[in-house]
This record gives sequence, C-alpha cells and structure tokens, in this order.
Amino acid sequence: MNETSRAPRLLHAPADHPPVPAAKIGILIANLGTPDGYDYWSMRRYLNEFLSDKRVIDYPSWKWQPILQAIVLTKRPFSSGANYKLIWNTEADESPLMTITKAQVAKLSAEVATRYGSEVMVDYCMRYGNPSTKSVVDRMVKAGCEKILFFPLYPHYAGATSGTANDEFFRAMMTQKRQPTVRTTPEYFDHPLYIEALAQSVERGYAALERKPDVLVASYHGMPKRYLMEGDPYHCQCQKTSRLLRERLGWDKGAIDTTFQSVFGPEEWLKPYTVKHVAELAQQGRKHIAVISPAFSADCIETLEEINGEIREAFEHAGGESFTYIPCLNDDDAHIAALMAVIGDNLAGWIH
Repeated sequence: MNETSRAPRLLHAPADHPPVPAAKIGILIANLGTPDGYDYWSMRRYLNEFLSDKRVIDYPSWKWQPILQAIVLTKRPFSSGANYKLIWNTEADESPLMTITKAQVAKLSAEVATRYGSEVMVDYCMRYGNPSTKSVVDRMVKAGCEKILFFPLYPHYAGATSGTANDEFFRAMMTQKRQPTVRTTPEYFDHPLYIEALAQSVERGYAALERKPDVLVASYHGMPKRYLMEGDPYHCQCQKTSRLLRERLGWDKGAIDTTFQSVFGPEEWLKPYTVKHVAELAQQGRKHIAVISPAFSADCIETLEEINGEIREAFEHAGGESFTYIPCLNDDDAHIAALMAVIGDNLAGWIH
C-alpha cells in the first residue's frame, strides 16, 4: 500500500461526516453453491435459482419455466435431497462443498495475511444459495474494500460456471453507491502449479493401491455440445488439462481418458459420457480404473455421490473389479499454493 492510503481517512472532513473504514483490498472466492439443507423446500429454492439461470439452461422462459415449475421442481427436490442426505456433513449441518470451501478460505486467508498483511481480506460467496454474492460484496465494501479481486474457483472457463459467477458479481456492483475497482481472475486450467497439484494427487492415490489401474478417467462436468459450437472454450480447456496432466506424470498417450458427466435434458452433451464410458471399459476387459475430477475445486454432490455412487455402480455392474476415486484438490497445500499463485498474478499493480 502507498502512504496516502495509510493516512487518516477523515483528517479534513467535517465532524458530522459518516465514518469511513480504512482502505482494504478484498479477495472474493466464489463457488457454485449449495442448498441450506436437504429437505424439500431447501432443495426446491436452490434448484429453482440454479435451473432458472439463463447461463445454465438457455431455453426461452416461456418454454422452460412452465416445465421447471410444474414438473422438475415438483419431483427433483426429493431425489436431489436424498442424494445430498447421503453425503451431508451432519456434524456441521452443511454440505461438503460448504465445509471444504470454508477450509480453503481459512488457508488462503492465513497465506494472504502472511504475505500481504491485514490490509487484504479474503471472503467467499456462492453463486446459488448462501452466502449470496451480493451479501458478501456488501460486507466487503462496508469493511473498506475499495478494490476487489473476484476469483471463481473454476479451473476451466464455461459460461455456465465462471461466466454466470461473474454476471452475479457485476450485478452486485450495480447496487453499490461507491463501486470498488474490480478485477476477475481468468481460468487457470493450464497453470503449472495446478497441473502439479493434480499430478501429486494422482501419485498419492496410486501409491496407496496394490495394483495400478488400467486407465485413469478424467471426468469433467458436462455441457450441451451446442455450447461448444457457439464458442464456449470449456471442452478444449478440459482436453488440454488432461494432456498436460499425462505429460507431467510421464505417461503414454491413451493412459488418461477424458469424459463428461452430469448430463441433463434431451439434447446432446459433450461426449463420451462418463457413466457409459466406464461401463464400456469394464466390458472391454479393463477391470481396474481410477477416476479424477479436475474441473471441480472441491468435492461436492457431483463427485461424492454421482462419481462414487452412480458411476461406480455402472462400472461394477458391467463387470469392473476395482474402482478408485481420487478426491478433488480441496484444501490440499499444493492446491492452495496454486490458488495463491493465481491471486498473486492478479493482484499485480494493486499491491507490492
């Protein structure tokens, strides 16, 4: 910080001037979101917000909303709630995504305090559910943040993830009387420290096994193929992450399969679909596989229940013998180091 920002804020202000906090820089970490509980109404609120997002489902409202309100939100909160119940952190009464995000932010806060001091603060928000982006932006501005670095925790850019998180952040900016200066971080799918963290997680996972898997499946969250054709770079970035991971591990081509999960709706999505691909691997005699989820910064319903549940079952039902899930990077120290590198790069010029 320069000396001007350290000087008293109200040195020449009249006595009745409202209080002005000391100037800070804020780092706002954003993730997808989580329901407040796994009961019907908590799930319905969360799913309604999520599935009403035009970045997620871009059908015209007149066509989609009647289906969503009358059909999807009548049934899906029950099935989704049952899945969340299977993985719920009952001790903290929150989803694993929330627990892990808090742990990530705690470590990032400690690293930021060590590196930059108390004039930089770290907080987190969720695109859907609580804490909302707007509520945390309000809190950071009231705390004195005149500059905010917005960091969606998605290694790969997609309109339905990073794009909508940025949209919501900018909407929050529209409500501020005095808007802070803001930056958003770019995707980091090929950052050397991110690739290194992924590689270390694979090496740890394989070291704990008696037999090396026949193949590593890198399962990324899916999206309609149409989005790729319309210019979304997500598919290409996923492919590059898999290639860089394979090269870092020193493996031959074909040692990592790139697949996509979480298909929703009737149109074609990015292929191959993970749930079908793992069954085909088993049928082809590749009975021992490992699965990693490089697109997720924290374990969540899509990894803990879908991969370790539905996708595992599809593999075993097709004759697979051993299925190893390699956890997301979560609050692993190598992951935190990668995130701090991204933060440091994007604070350039704001702090020294």
